[in-house]
Amino acid sequence: MVGSKSSASGGALNAYAIERTVVRIHLDPVNYLASGVAVAFIMFRRKSHPHSEQEGEDQPHKVKVLRTSLGAPLSGRDLQYCNDACLRRYLEARNWNVEKSKKMLVETLKWRSIFKPEEIRWHEVAIEGETGKAYRANFHDRHGRTVLILRPGMQNTTALDNQMRHLVYLIENAILNLPQDQEQMSWLIDFTGWSLTNNVPIKSARETVNILQNHYPERLAVAFLYNPPRIFEAFWKIVKYFLDPKTMQKVKFVYPKNKDSVELMKSYFDMDNLPTELGGKANLKYDHEEFSRQMAQDDVKAAKFWSFDKHHTETNGYSAPQVAPKTECLAPPVKV
Repeated sequence: MVGSKSSASGGALNAYAIERTVVRIHLDPVNYLASGVAVAFIMFRRKSHPHSEQEGEDQPHKVKVLRTSLGAPLSGRDLQYCNDACLRRYLEARNWNVEKSKKMLVETLKWRSIFKPEEIRWHEVAIEGETGKAYRANFHDRHGRTVLILRPGMQNTTALDNQMRHLVYLIENAILNLPQDQEQMSWLIDFTGWSLTNNVPIKSARETVNILQNHYPERLAVAFLYNPPRIFEAFWKIVKYFLDPKTMQKVKFVYPKNKDSVELMKSYFDMDNLPTELGGKANLKYDHEEFSRQMAQDDVKAAKFWSFDKHHTETNGYSAPQVAPKTECLAPPVKV
């Protein structure tokens, strides 16, 4: 029984069980499900602890303790990355356990020093975005969160390394364009055109899980699964047993002909902004050339964002230029 194990062994068991479940599904053609979109569930997984919530007055102290535990004063990009908002996210991800949070953060700093996500430029990953399989929307949700739209049915490449660089680029770009008082994103995952033949490989799904879960904790607020195939419900019935109640609330199944689903979307999004294919009223179409122009402009902003000779201030969990990057229109209205 998972419930009879210690919290540490229980967390490890959950991780192992989920991975084995996904692998088995992948190996069985009859039950081969959306391994790529499985990320939307697995990345929410959190180790359950009976007392994960800390008293509010204890949290600032934990942030200071975590910063001190990192040792010698940070410098350069590490210093820029590790502001108080960042430390709070890592503490939250590890139930405010300082040692576990420190381990997680140190691993992220190592990863960032090698992967260098802030140095990725659009022209390096533009081929991944040609079909519009993933892009930052030109609107925010009602909470001011950046919105990423993902369309697994439009997968167009097979090179894992570049797929991951593309994903990381979009996440970094989404964070860069968050309002000053917001730290999280919303994801809209559109299943239109999805089939078993164009599904994301399991290796890609596992690497995506690793990056999102370990290096972008508490960045994803909610994921909407728009019009998923019925076969996907079978997968959900398996995975949901490994999720705690707080995590369950982040995953939203949305069906266009369901009244409750429509009302749910209205509660999170302004229907005038939401594309028609996602149940909204906006006549928007992904334009790769226009998106590329906007990303080139954002690359200039990103370079300034991370420059060390500028005056910086905290914004959306990073240390950023005093003037936060302006959100640009990324998918222009269709001309009729």
